[in-house]
Amino acid sequence: SVVAAIQKLVGDLTMVKYSKEPDNDTKAAKARGSHLRIHFKHCREIGQAIKGMLLSKAKKYLENVLVYKEAIPFTKYTGGIGRHAVGKQYKAPGDKVGWPQKATKTFLDLLTNVESNAEAKNLELEKVTITHVNCNQAPKMRRRTYRAHGRINAYMASPAHVELIAEERSEEIVKEKEAAAPRLSKKQVAQGRGAKQVKAGGGI
Repeated sequence: SVVAAIQKLVGDLTMVKYSKEPDNDTKAAKARGSHLRIHFKHCREIGQAIKGMLLSKAKKYLENVLVYKEAIPFTKYTGGIGRHAVGKQYKAPGDKVGWPQKATKTFLDLLTNVESNAEAKNLELEKVTITHVNCNQAPKMRRRTYRAHGRINAYMASPAHVELIAEERSEEIVKEKEAAAPRLSKKQVAQGRGAKQVKAGGGI
């Protein structure tokens, strides 16, 4: 009907698009935030740190970051990041780790949102894993700061767009691959390396 067509059109216009779609939408939960007033570079590092984690584990990890029990390894945007001994636990390049407070709190809010969406879809929370994290730069927010000798410098914020997808993972039994026999060249076969070599004779 015409009404149904109009509703579908409005739904398509208002529906938010993600950079990636889950394999099975019925077994996935999403959350996103746009123009978030947190540093984009912090978001990228937090996203890399929690990707692949179970949802419950990721929340516990970020809660520990807030109280400085665990740290976020900085692997890409490392300029000005201090070196800390705890970085050895995360194999962070140059032991560069940080504890970004504001961005971590925002990620915790997004994870809570994902958890609520997963519950609404009746997913098993113990099996829900973060499979996709995407952070993009939002338009910079411009301000100005006044310097010595009458100069003016830019004083900009670097906000971010963040999207999360978590999926319920099924327990797949992975068959152990049988040990394949090593491939031998014609020369090696001629030398008898393929057959079991029996030592002739014996010493006392």
